[in-house]
Amino acid sequence: MQLAQKAAKEKYALVIGYGGDGTLNALLNGTMYAQGKGAVADIPGGTFNVWAKAIEMPDDPVKAALTLVDSEPRSLDLGHIEATSLTSANNSKDVWQPAPNGKKSKKSKESTKTRHYFLLNVGIGLDAAIMAHISKPLKYRVGPLAFDLAAAKEFPRQRPFPVELQQTDDKGNVTAHWRGDVWEAYVSKVPLFAGAVNIEPGSRADDGLLYVTLITANSPLKTIGQAVSLLTQHKPDRNVTTYFRGTHFSLRIPASIDIHVDGSAVKPEELLSKAEQRALQQTNDPEQMLVDYHFDARPKALHVAVPRTYAGPLFEKTSQKGNTSPQEQLLLAEQQPANAPQQSHPQSEEQPPILQKAAYNIEVIGSIAPQGKQPTTIVAGKFKKQDTDEVQVLAVRVNKRTQVLNKAGEHVPSARLLALQEGQTILAEGKKTKRGVIKATRVRLAD
Repeated sequence: MQLAQKAAKEKYALVIGYGGDGTLNALLNGTMYAQGKGAVADIPGGTFNVWAKAIEMPDDPVKAALTLVDSEPRSLDLGHIEATSLTSANNSKDVWQPAPNGKKSKKSKESTKTRHYFLLNVGIGLDAAIMAHISKPLKYRVGPLAFDLAAAKEFPRQRPFPVELQQTDDKGNVTAHWRGDVWEAYVSKVPLFAGAVNIEPGSRADDGLLYVTLITANSPLKTIGQAVSLLTQHKPDRNVTTYFRGTHFSLRIPASIDIHVDGSAVKPEELLSKAEQRALQQTNDPEQMLVDYHFDARPKALHVAVPRTYAGPLFEKTSQKGNTSPQEQLLLAEQQPANAPQQSHPQSEEQPPILQKAAYNIEVIGSIAPQGKQPTTIVAGKFKKQDTDEVQVLAVRVNKRTQVLNKAGEHVPSARLLALQEGQTILAEGKKTKRGVIKATRVRLAD
């Protein structure tokens, strides 16, 4: 989070996080605290990355980086969470005064070390308890299976808890009120949770709304039915689920209930004022203390890099720029003028050009031709040093000044590079920068 704040203050145009949903959340929080105007981007890593999967980013980090080369910034909404008060269950009123909509409460100072903003959802209850008690060493060793093991351990300990909800409009008028017992409460910005569960199919990342899902506590039979629905159909059973949607919500829940923000556990003390933190620490029964959480939708709060080819249902508004598939990229590139520089002086087969500068034998991982004023092709691949057998990942930059040759030494369009398959090899000649980019003057296809 601190690194993201520093990058935003230094006005970087693009800041990339490599990790899971928690890493991306820290990145966007740091950017928001620094009031950064650049875009944030995501390379999937960690145990799981729901957002990267949702926008169809490749799992392989090199292929994901290639995809980011041809991405575009999209304006996304964020959710914001704030703890506005702490009260005793014995002294709480039937109706409480929510925080001013869209603004921080006057008595609380927002800490720039706490996760107040979310891109995916805030979970309250069972799944947050699992997140809070999951074994990190086990998570890094067995991945998502650690979540299932923690769920099997935590589920018998969990009990329904009381929730009181108020929904307000932009003027602070109460438009909905609900009270009851739930197993789980979600405040979501996008429909997916845990990569598969579709919490609210109608939600979009740019619709300016928050979606509240309350999985209500009913009979044991209905509770089992809800679990089956989540596991088999990847969505809540609507018969035992209550839904709300809007821009401002307040939820009052016991201080003992766990919460998570985009998959990262957050304790109530992290969101409360220092005086309320001390009061909570001094109480003997956290279940009798109630925390008022206030949620706001922050429309168009952040620019996030999204693959140009993405055309899924995550956004309400379509991309302003045309999406092109890799096949369309190849077709467009092949339509270059016949007098392109690399084709203007063909060499004879009897005298193939000799590679005289430093040459790198590259095993191809992937290639892409990002849209832009200057036609450029990027080929990413592996290079093994002969003296040490060390394998590096390098990027080969091909522009209009680069000669592209086939195996026989004949000039061919640079569009041929887009047809390369993973595992094929090329010989790239040119200067390699410290960042592993070969500014190619000549590229020769091996096949």
